[in-house]
Amino acid sequence: MEEKKHIGALFDRIAGTYDRFNHLLSLNIDRSWRRKAVKSLRPCEKLLDVAVGTADLTLEVLRRDKAAHVTGLDLSEKMMEIGRRKIARKGWSQRAELLCGSALEMPFPDASFDAVTCAYGVRNFSDLDKGLSEMFRVLKPGGQLVILEFSYPSHPLVRGLYDVFFTHLMPLAGRLVSKDPDAYRYFRQSVKNFIWGEEMIGRIRSAGFTECRFRPLSFGITTLYTATRLG
Repeated sequence: MEEKKHIGALFDRIAGTYDRFNHLLSLNIDRSWRRKAVKSLRPCEKLLDVAVGTADLTLEVLRRDKAAHVTGLDLSEKMMEIGRRKIARKGWSQRAELLCGSALEMPFPDASFDAVTCAYGVRNFSDLDKGLSEMFRVLKPGGQLVILEFSYPSHPLVRGLYDVFFTHLMPLAGRLVSKDPDAYRYFRQSVKNFIWGEEMIGRIRSAGFTECRFRPLSFGITTLYTATRLG
């Protein structure tokens, strides 16, 4: 599978330094973004965390008792290995299962989950519309969708600082922390080229979701999207 060769292999390469890099460059603000995303969820029985990675969002869901059981899905086994260890250290292994698979062809029956989350993964989908349609398919009627994704600030000053960060600081940090500049070059390009705001809401709505809303966080550096499957 081409998707596995590219995205899965890329994140396998940087798995060991991924958490440290993210927390360092965001000054730990990424933790507050995840808290806000999880806070927006209603408590439920079964939750699917797409692009689960090292399971930071899953851990926040379990910590806040927002789901009785979480299934995580990702293409990177090495990222999930780290996530499984983090979950085990908390004693929550019975409440979470991390599986290798594609968000574009999810190995779950229709209407399997009460909620679907995805933190910083949708921009990596090779087909965004197919990924959103799969999220809609596996959700039960009345189910919740919560997506966190990087966006591009609209304020001129913040945008200028953001450009300096992405052009100069992030590649340097990527070289120093991960020793894999190609991976973080891809990361920079994927963020700058991805859609956000109303355009993203339009794609979510086209997948069948209703009650679609978005909320910029930290001057628009990241955006929280929420929606519901009614039918």
